[in-house]
Amino acid sequence: MTNKAIARIIVVSIILILHLQSKVQNERAYTLDYAFGVDFVSILLALSFGKKPAILRAMDMDLKNKTLKELEELVMGFGGKKYLARYIFSFIHSQDAVEIENISPLSKDFRQKLIEAGYYISTMGLVEKFVDPDGTVKFLFELGDGVRIETVLMVTGAPQSRKTLCISCQGGCRMGCAFCATGKLKYKRNLTAGEIVGQVNYVAADCGAVNNVVYMGMGEPMDNYDEVMRSIEMINHHAGKNIGQRHITISTCGVIEGIDRFGDEKLQVHLAISLHSSRDQVRSKIMAVAGKYPLRELLCSIKGYQKKTKRRVMFEYCMIKGLNDSDSDAKALVTLLKGLNANVNLIEYNPHDGCEFQPSSRNRIQSFLDILMTNGVETTVRYKRGQTIKAACGQLGATWIDKCD
Repeated sequence: MTNKAIARIIVVSIILILHLQSKVQNERAYTLDYAFGVDFVSILLALSFGKKPAILRAMDMDLKNKTLKELEELVMGFGGKKYLARYIFSFIHSQDAVEIENISPLSKDFRQKLIEAGYYISTMGLVEKFVDPDGTVKFLFELGDGVRIETVLMVTGAPQSRKTLCISCQGGCRMGCAFCATGKLKYKRNLTAGEIVGQVNYVAADCGAVNNVVYMGMGEPMDNYDEVMRSIEMINHHAGKNIGQRHITISTCGVIEGIDRFGDEKLQVHLAISLHSSRDQVRSKIMAVAGKYPLRELLCSIKGYQKKTKRRVMFEYCMIKGLNDSDSDAKALVTLLKGLNANVNLIEYNPHDGCEFQPSSRNRIQSFLDILMTNGVETTVRYKRGQTIKAACGQLGATWIDKCD
């Protein structure tokens, strides 16, 4: 082993120790966790020897995981004309091509070059599709390495028939919110942009064009920031699904670093904050992230975001019986949001096995709503949907928690 390799291993070991130490201290190692890593140790060891881990090599070769600009660079690297990249992007994201051979505008010789170089188009492996009587549809997908995720399609009726797709950005979740089934799953890894967009492409091909996309499925979007931003670029592109930015919403439990970066993106994508209590003491009982990001700091970040973007922020508030649903809680929320350009979405809590919480009664929700509205806080209520198939907010992964290793 060369001295250079030994030096690399020493550096990697120090990084790993810091990573594990931050975990023990209940700090989220956002910058130390490798974006696509399944096995942090093996990835670091591979990198220390100047090699790229197999899982990263495979993701590099997925054409679905590349933006149009990245495809242009790829095409020109093969000696092709830049405009050919648009054909590749469009066939994948607009015409749902699953094989390179299907991209007919490319010459047979060029297609063969891509295939021989190891490039491919990833597909979503459907394990099961569930349909609720209310029209909600849940898709259970298995990715190439066995990681499972769920995606939910919600359809509103006429005359404004709309299809809103709730997509996942991680296999499992590291945030550990006490009321959320996904938080009880073992965190596997971040999804690639191609895997995030793949959910939209699959559902659109199966159920028709999607009108709205919400990053409210499994995982914390700000904990997979770069891939989420790349996926938005792909979903929004006119050569692909062409879903407008104002029809896309990102929800975060309050990762301040992500909110601050998001404010610099100059996007018209909506931001939603999973709040669930206006009191730090209560919020920290149900959301581990509240220990790192107290409300004072979170609100400071949101104000900074609004100063940069001039955009309204939605606050999501899950109504949990006896915990955060009193009149005083409603009044505290009014006070907390004073001075912000904000609206509130009250969510009827969706219980699942192994969770001690119960939903507030609808009369209690109405009383809470009345206080907010009387005090000038624009508020809507999201009632339970997809109950029979465990597709409602906070229930994703609930049917297979015990089956996960």
